Amino acid sequence: MARIICIANQKGGVGKTTTSVNLSSCLAARGRRVLLVDLDPQGNASSGLGLKKYEYQEENIYHVLIGEKTLDEIKRPTSNPNLFVAPATPDLVGAEIELVDAQRREYRLREAIASVSPDYDYVLIDCPPSLGLLTLNALAAANTFLVPLQCEYYALEGLSQLLTTAGLVKKNINPELRIEGILLTMFAASNNLSHQVVSEIQTHFGDKVFKAIIPRNVRLSEAPSHGQSIIDYEPRSVGALKYQELAEELDSRIYGVQSQIDQPAPTQVENKPEFVDGPNA
Repeated sequence: MARIICIANQKGGVGKTTTSVNLSSCLAARGRRVLLVDLDPQGNASSGLGLKKYEYQEENIYHVLIGEKTLDEIKRPTSNPNLFVAPATPDLVGAEIELVDAQRREYRLREAIASVSPDYDYVLIDCPPSLGLLTLNALAAANTFLVPLQCEYYALEGLSQLLTTAGLVKKNINPELRIEGILLTMFAASNNLSHQVVSEIQTHFGDKVFKAIIPRNVRLSEAPSHGQSIIDYEPRSVGALKYQELAEELDSRIYGVQSQIDQPAPTQVENKPEFVDGPNA
C-alpha cells in the first residue's frame, strides 16, 4: 500500500508545488512508483511536469471529486515511467461549491485514492494555499502531512492554524493522520535571518524537521517554465541535489535503508513520526 502524503501550508509561496513536483520526481527516479495528485485549481503541479491543460480538460481531478471519473481514468504519464499525475484545472474551484451539500464530501479523495493505492509506493497530494474543503479532503485521505516552511521572518505565521486543523481532522475524520515532517525552504546562506529561522524551527520541532534544507535557487524557479522537474532540467544544480537528499531521507525513513531501484516496497510502514499538535509538542 502506498504512503499517502499531503503537502500542505495555507500560506502561499512557500514551495508546496515546487516540493510536490520535485520530491515526486526524485522518488520516481529512485525506482518508486509515485502518483502526484494536483489538488490546486491553479494546476501548477500538472504544468510543472509537462502536461498541457487542453489534453485533460474533460478528465481531471475535478471529475474524480464529483464522482464522474476514477483516478485510474484521469491519471497521466510523465517522462518518468514511474511517475503519474492526476491533473487539475481551474474547474476545481467549482468542486468546493458543488460538494457543500454532498454526503461524505470530506472523504471523496480518500475513497478515490483507496482504489489505486496498492499500485504505488507513494501518493503525494499538492494542496491549494487554503484550509478549505480541498485541503480537508487531502488531510482526510493522507497517512501523513508534510509542511514546507520558508526561512523567512513570518515562517511560523499560520503554521499553528494548520496544526490545529490537522488535529481536528485527526480527532474527527482521520485518526491515523500524522505529521511527516517540516521542510525548510527558500534558505539563503548569506542571510543571517535564514540561519535564525532554521535554528528556531529545529529547536521547536526537533527531529520532525527534515535534515535536507531547500535553498533559494534560480534553476528551481526556471524548471517549471520548461515543464520539467529540477532533476530533468538541471540535475547538477544545488536545488536538484537537495531534493534528491530529501527523497533519500524520506524514503529511508519510511521504507528503511534498503530503498534502491528494483527492490520491492515492504508491506508495512516502519518508524512513522508521531503527530505534532503544536510548536512546543
